[in-house]
Amino acid sequence: MKFFVDTADVAEIADLNDSGLLDGVTTNPSLVAKTGRDFVATVKEICKIVKGPVSAEVAATDHATMLAEGRKLAALATNVAVKVPLTLDGLKTCKALSDDGIMVNVTLCFSPAQAILAAKAGAAFVSPFVGRLDDVGHDGMALIADIVQIYNNYPDFQTEVLVASIRHPMHVVEAAKLGADVCTVPPAVLRSLVKHPLTDKGLDAFLADWKKTGQSILGNEK
Repeated sequence: MKFFVDTADVAEIADLNDSGLLDGVTTNPSLVAKTGRDFVATVKEICKIVKGPVSAEVAATDHATMLAEGRKLAALATNVAVKVPLTLDGLKTCKALSDDGIMVNVTLCFSPAQAILAAKAGAAFVSPFVGRLDDVGHDGMALIADIVQIYNNYPDFQTEVLVASIRHPMHVVEAAKLGADVCTVPPAVLRSLVKHPLTDKGLDAFLADWKKTGQSILGNEK
């Protein structure tokens, strides 16, 4: 499974990228607004830090303007994935951009039927929002199961299932069990994946025992 981080915080992205855990980044207008920074400059900087896909979202809702914005965003760096909403105009834009060899992430997917359309439009990624479905009393992970099953039925579909709106580690685990291709995870959730109380307890015990030996692996090198 690929891990993308869902943020526009350049410092967070750089720190997590150093861990070797990041395969890409997703941003959206809300995340960029939180930084208070220039959108285009932020996308360019992120693309220099991370080698994998960096999703940058169009702001328009009509096809002609989305297409123009998408082409401008794609020209910023070779690893930009243009993000478009799952609307008819968004799908039309996806088809035009993907036909030109540009990666497209179709976002705001909430049904299997929508995911089928995204794949038919040539999307590189489709982003089903599991957390937002959970918020309104639906089973977000059931949507992931449906999409993975449908895509597996049709090998010609090359669209990757990018699980979005992840709220906690179990969303990641369940998505992996279902065979999703990518999880885009908020920094706090990504960091929480490493944590387990038994790991901390075991490490404390090892360090206490090592201290009793009075030894140093580095010896006098300090």
